[in-house]
Amino acid sequence: MKVTLFATCLVDMFQSDVGKATVELLERLGCEIDFPTTQICCGQPSYNSGYVEETKGAMKTMIKAFEHAEYIVCPSGSCAYMFHEYQHIFKGNPIWEPKAKELAKKTYELTQFIVDVLKVEDVGASFNGKVTYHTSCHMTRLLGVKEAPIKLLKNVKGLEYEDLPGKQNCCGFGGTFSVKMGQISEQMVDEKVSCIEETGADYIISADAGCLMNIGGRLGRKGKPVKALHIAEVLNSRL
Repeated sequence: MKVTLFATCLVDMFQSDVGKATVELLERLGCEIDFPTTQICCGQPSYNSGYVEETKGAMKTMIKAFEHAEYIVCPSGSCAYMFHEYQHIFKGNPIWEPKAKELAKKTYELTQFIVDVLKVEDVGASFNGKVTYHTSCHMTRLLGVKEAPIKLLKNVKGLEYEDLPGKQNCCGFGGTFSVKMGQISEQMVDEKVSCIEETGADYIISADAGCLMNIGGRLGRKGKPVKALHIAEVLNSRL
């Protein structure tokens, strides 16, 4: 199966190990990986800030970059959802709406692709430690991916899973929200950190790089020993 990787800005710039883990994991599951070098930002930050028309150029670039793909896989529920949003943004446009609809049909978040397309729930990973999982807002509420990451984590050998209290609550990142509403964001992430501590987990896992940067950064600033990891890194782990 040929898979085209949508890496995302945060993975590309700040969390390259997540991109590497994603590729290695998919290759081990029998996928042939393609990486379009013309991919750029999906446009979500500017679009969510209200710059709809100004963002359409970036969206068109992304549509063209992935036009050839059979399956598009993204290690971010938030960015994968943005590809699904294009069809609504270009609604009524005779050229770009059909292209955007086709893009949405073949775009999947990583765990969604593994469970729903590859039909795999045990990737053969092994990982020692107690973990809890943060359900990012866009991935669960908008993209609708809820069960896939939990199924995969619970089949990792050696991993002890603990459900996160208040998991439905936002971590306070929200892209530009954390910049524009810094004090509110701080209170939200502090609440998330308290919930993580309540589990006694050694690791906080998520499928969105933005959430992990926010939560991991706060854990570090507060001197907490809990480590933030992307789910791709756990699923690619071999002991």
